[in-house]
Amino acid sequence: MTTGWKGVFPAVTTQFNEDLSVDLAATQRVQDALVNDGVNGLIVMGTCGENNSLDPEEKRTILKAAVEVVNGRVPVVTGVSEFDTRRAVAYARDAEKLGADGLMLLPAMVYVPKPEELIAHFRTVAEATSLPIMLYNNPPAYRVNIGADVLQALAEVPNIKAVKESAPDPRRFTDLINAFGDRFDIFAGLDDVALEGLMLGAKGWVSGLTSAFPQESVELVAAAERGDWEEARRIYRWFMPLLHLDAEHDLVQSIKLAEQIMGRGSERVRMPRLPLSGARRAEVTAMVEKAAATRPSKARQAA
Repeated sequence: MTTGWKGVFPAVTTQFNEDLSVDLAATQRVQDALVNDGVNGLIVMGTCGENNSLDPEEKRTILKAAVEVVNGRVPVVTGVSEFDTRRAVAYARDAEKLGADGLMLLPAMVYVPKPEELIAHFRTVAEATSLPIMLYNNPPAYRVNIGADVLQALAEVPNIKAVKESAPDPRRFTDLINAFGDRFDIFAGLDDVALEGLMLGAKGWVSGLTSAFPQESVELVAAAERGDWEEARRIYRWFMPLLHLDAEHDLVQSIKLAEQIMGRGSERVRMPRLPLSGARRAEVTAMVEKAAATRPSKARQAA
């Protein structure tokens, strides 16, 4: 029943031109660089990819370009973040035609569903495609929890295979594994609870800050996989000030600024987001620069 997905899956950014049109070539460069740095898969057009700031045709163009540049080297999983089930079904079907390897399926945006509505939304999208699906649980952001009751109702849906768990409570990992065993591949989805998730049985990490520091992210997960917890803790403690950014409302701007400082992309975002400014910009810049100056030796030697 499992996907075989594991390791580091960065939620890659969408790059924009100065006029804020999609810069497809720059977006492909970001994606290609991450694959070359050793990540295990890509999440295209998740939160960091500014999914809900993109037009329908832009989403399809970006996905097609991602599939082309990755060229089968790692799985390409695309976010399905729509305002209603009808649009989610349409995008899921198109994503399969365009060559996506999987879907990261979110609750419908804006409306807060009852459990039976959440189940119906996920089931309807799943039945519209043969692609493997990762459900995205993020109660602070979407005001709805994909609880054990919802997952139990969906356990019979064969292509719902994974859960990205972004609740800030690490007890969720153990509760899910106790309840469902290996029925779902669990991924840590909140950067500053990533190592806790891996230690408690998560198969991988859907990460934001990997976009700026991919080598360290890959080494962190590799250390956890081989049981080298001393090394994993060393990297995690170095990384933690930046990982906390993933839990803030301005995570997209912070991650894109970090990318820019590290020479990996541009900080341009679409409104209503605005690039960081003032004291917040100075704070994040100082954090990134300090992290860059103190990178763990193994990753720095590999760079």
